[in-house]
Amino acid sequence: MKRIIIMSILAVVLLAIPLTACDSGSDLQDGYYTARAADYNFGWKEYVTIMVKGGSIVSVEYNAENPSGFIKSWDNAYMQTMLHSNGTYPNEYTRYYAGQLLEGQGKTAIDAITGASSSHTSFQKLAQAVLEQARKGDSSILSVDTAH
Repeated sequence: MKRIIIMSILAVVLLAIPLTACDSGSDLQDGYYTARAADYNFGWKEYVTIMVKGGSIVSVEYNAENPSGFIKSWDNAYMQTMLHSNGTYPNEYTRYYAGQLLEGQGKTAIDAITGASSSHTSFQKLAQAVLEQARKGDSSILSVDTAH
């Protein structure tokens, strides 16, 4: 009788191991993935880059660059103008949106920041595109229509 119980327990354990080992809970493939706006908007082209490791997003970069490659969140003059007119600025909302994507692993909604709703819409489109790239394991840079 003891032998039957031990064999039954062993069978259950052996059957459960492959099921848990194969289900990482993520359909994202490891690598770097980037989605970039197809066109410049007010002189800036937004992009989202994620790094996936072990099936989880481990880093997110969201920003925009001008034709010379200058990063929007580094532009102090733009920051001052936007802060006074909109109550937020690129270095704040880009980190906020990226942080929400990282925290939610692409499975939760991204809350908008007042004053950066246009960027919120663009971010959502770019994030969805980059997540789809990560599901496919396609590391080519994807061009996305982010027009509102």
